[in-house]
Amino acid sequence: MKKTGRAAKVLLVVAIAGIAVAVTTGAQARKTAKIQVCVLLPDTKSSVRWVQFDAPDFAKALKKAHVTYSITNALNDPQKMVSQADSCLSRGAKVAIVTDIAQGTSIAIEKKFKAAGGQSIDYDRQVVGGIAKVYVSFDGKAVGAAQARGVINGLKAAGKYTKKPVVAELWGGPTDQNAFWFKSGNDAVLNPLFSKGTLSKGPQQFVPLWLATNAQPIFEQMLLKTNNKIDGAIAANDNIAGAVVAALKAKKLKPIALSGQDATVQGVQNIISGWQSMTVYKPVPLEANGVAAAAVALLKHKKVPGVNGFRKNGSKKEPTVLLKVISITKANYTRLFKDKFIKKSDVCVGEFKKYC
Repeated sequence: MKKTGRAAKVLLVVAIAGIAVAVTTGAQARKTAKIQVCVLLPDTKSSVRWVQFDAPDFAKALKKAHVTYSITNALNDPQKMVSQADSCLSRGAKVAIVTDIAQGTSIAIEKKFKAAGGQSIDYDRQVVGGIAKVYVSFDGKAVGAAQARGVINGLKAAGKYTKKPVVAELWGGPTDQNAFWFKSGNDAVLNPLFSKGTLSKGPQQFVPLWLATNAQPIFEQMLLKTNNKIDGAIAANDNIAGAVVAALKAKKLKPIALSGQDATVQGVQNIISGWQSMTVYKPVPLEANGVAAAAVALLKHKKVPGVNGFRKNGSKKEPTVLLKVISITKANYTRLFKDKFIKKSDVCVGEFKKYC
C-alpha cells in the first residue's frame, strides 16, 4: 500500500538516509547500546509515510511503551535491511517489526530472529511465506473498496457515470502483498460494474516499486492507447495519483475522477484544487501503537492484544490486527489538520492557499 510537515522535526531525528544504526532510546544512545525491538522500514520513495509518519510514530509509541529500540530504513536495498537486522541482533533485539522489502529477504530476517530466540511481526505489508507471530495493518481490501467508491463518486459528480465512462487502474508494486489486497477491494466494487457495462474497463497495470517515476510513463501510455479517453483512474496511492495528475497537466487535459491513499500533503493539495477525488486516510499512529503493543506482549510472552481476524499466509492462518480506514475528500480534508496528521500550513501554501 506519502509527505509533509508534522513530522519534519522528528523526521531528522528518526529518519532515513540509510543510517544503519538509526534511533535508540534508553540511557545510552551509542551504537552499541542494547535494544529490545528492531523496526525495519523499507524505503523512502514508494511513499513518504515511512519517513514522515511511521518512523516518528514508532519512536513515540515504543518510547511510551518503555522499550528500547532501533528504527532503520533500508532505502529499498534488501541487503541493507539484512545488515540492519544483523546489527539489531548483535545488540540483543528480541522482536523484529518487519515491513516487507523482498519476500526472500524478509523471510530470512524473520528466521534469523527465530534462530536467535526472538520473534517477528509483519508490519503493514504481509511477509508471504514468513513466520511472524502476528500481522498488523490497515484493512487492505477496505482500502481498495474505498478507492473504487471514491472514483465512482467522482464520476457521478462530473456527470459522467451514466455515460459508460472509461476507468483505468494503476495498482501498487507487484512484489508487495498489500497491492493485491488493495486490488481485491478495487475488483470487488468495479468488476461487477464492468460486467454490467455501467463502466468501461480501461487499461490496467501494476506500478513497479510504487514509484511515481514509473507510474507517469505507464499512465501516459494508457492515455495513448485510449486516445486520451480516460474518465477515471484508480491510483493505488497519492504518489501514483500525483504522477497521473502530472501526465494530465502535461497533455493539457482536464481532471478525471482519481483515487489515492495515505493522505499526503500532495494528495490533499490535489484534492482541494480539483485534480484528485479522494485519498484513503490511514492514521499511522494507531498502526504504530498497535505494533508497539504487540511487541511488548511478545517480549513478555503474553497474548498479543487487538487480534481481530486472520490472513491466509501460505497454508497457515496468520493472526491479524486489522485497522479501519477513512475516506478523505474535499468535504472532510480538514479532519487531517484536526488530527494533527498533517499541517494546514504545509497544505495551504503557494498556489494552493486560495483553495483552503
